[in-house]
Amino acid sequence: MQREGRRDSWEEDIKERSAVERVRKLAEEDAVVLFTKSECCISVAAKALLSTLGAHPTIHQLDKEEEGEEMEGALLTMLAAHPAVPAIFIGGKLVGGMEELMSCHITGFLLPLLKEAGALWL
Repeated sequence: MQREGRRDSWEEDIKERSAVERVRKLAEEDAVVLFTKSECCISVAAKALLSTLGAHPTIHQLDKEEEGEEMEGALLTMLAAHPAVPAIFIGGKLVGGMEELMSCHITGFLLPLLKEAGALWL
């Protein structure tokens, strides 16, 4: 019985690592990547901000992805105490959620970050 518990734990660890790798791979495919759910209004605001600045994010809706639940769990781990969505990656690096995106924008770091990632042509 104890072996089964270890096995389940081991399999869950592998499944979680696989989901983290999938998120990272998708995040590196484009300059700006937004992980969201189709009904997330905060994600709509994040997309609107990025689009207004001229960066058009690639959007992955976790509730429509085959491995969406696993990826959401991976994002929860990566974001620590934050909600899993929206999760914003710029240049393959995790920026965070909407709060971090707004902080970058207000402090003037967002435009240079987007330029460096190749998301803007300015």
